[in-house]
Amino acid sequence: MVYLDPPFFSQKIQCMKDSNGIEYRFSDIWETRGEYIEYIRIRIEEIKRVLKETGSVFLHCDDSASHYLRMILDDEFGENNFRSEIIWVYKRWSNAKKGLLPGHQTIFFYSKTSNFKFNTIYKEYSPTTNIDQILQERVRNSEGKASYKYDKKGNVVIAKEKKGVPMSDVWEIPFLNPKAKERTGYPTQKPIELLEKIIQISTDEGNLVLDPFCGSGTTLVAAKMLNRDFIGVDKNPSAIELCNRRLAEPTKTVSRLLQVGVDAYRTKTDEELAILNMLGCDVVQRNKGIDGFLKKFYLGAPVAVKIQKSYESFSEAINLLNNAGKKKKCSFTVMIRTSEGLVDSEIPIPSNMIVIDGLDLQLNASLLKASNNYNKRLMRG
Repeated sequence: MVYLDPPFFSQKIQCMKDSNGIEYRFSDIWETRGEYIEYIRIRIEEIKRVLKETGSVFLHCDDSASHYLRMILDDEFGENNFRSEIIWVYKRWSNAKKGLLPGHQTIFFYSKTSNFKFNTIYKEYSPTTNIDQILQERVRNSEGKASYKYDKKGNVVIAKEKKGVPMSDVWEIPFLNPKAKERTGYPTQKPIELLEKIIQISTDEGNLVLDPFCGSGTTLVAAKMLNRDFIGVDKNPSAIELCNRRLAEPTKTVSRLLQVGVDAYRTKTDEELAILNMLGCDVVQRNKGIDGFLKKFYLGAPVAVKIQKSYESFSEAINLLNNAGKKKKCSFTVMIRTSEGLVDSEIPIPSNMIVIDGLDLQLNASLLKASNNYNKRLMRG
């Protein structure tokens, strides 16, 4: 198998430093698009030459030149040997670029022949999958639509034991965060999780993996961890030094997001989300002091919102919000009080904090006031 992550035709100098101040750089600047295309074509020809008949190639790219690279692969490997367009999806921080925020990259998967090695990886069923889809066998009817299979007596045919759902061509794998242990400071470094999937579906233990643009060595490290043989090529001496260091002490950052799922990061109750949405907030998860920020800034600074939790006293909630608001340099903070307790006058409220009673407290207060007025009228009557 060959995986290549070549220059993307970004027309930039790719440059980053690691935590020790060591700089890694390479040029992705080309005089013409034709020069770039020819550069890639020559290497694809050589990759095809050395690839086994059962081998596959995975070319990693983005939208800078993906359409041209797909045509090169079609020309060299043949359209019939196109297998998948893998979409690597990830969350990115916003930038100042006008237009849609880039949130994916593409990996073209081609085989040398129709007799290619492929290992199916199974995933869990979606929460929306009903029990019949898991247990009942399905067939294609005369119109080509999937339907449940029945025997001659009209009974539902139970499906054979299933392994799950075959992995799709859309892979949601987080970008390496700045504090990840496997991060090296090399520009364009990819996560080991991504390369592991590519290696697992296309090779077996003991097979050989080639990366002709090995850069920081992620492909080689992933191959070593999965007991594959590997060859890495790069013209940058500092990249080769980095590869050797990583191979000597392989380190992988396990994504907690992939382990526990995105729902584990959602800490707000439906009631809290309803309040924050009503106020027009950007919701903040996993923070004790702030539950959200108003979308609009006041006095040129953010406004933090906190909802008092059932286990917090009013004074505790105020201190948490006040301290968090100072750290985030908020102009104002808003406290949503949800529990009866000490009255506002007994607790010092920061001058830039606005306290609002939750709807249930407001309703109780209004009903109590209405009841008192009603009783007074009865007494006068």
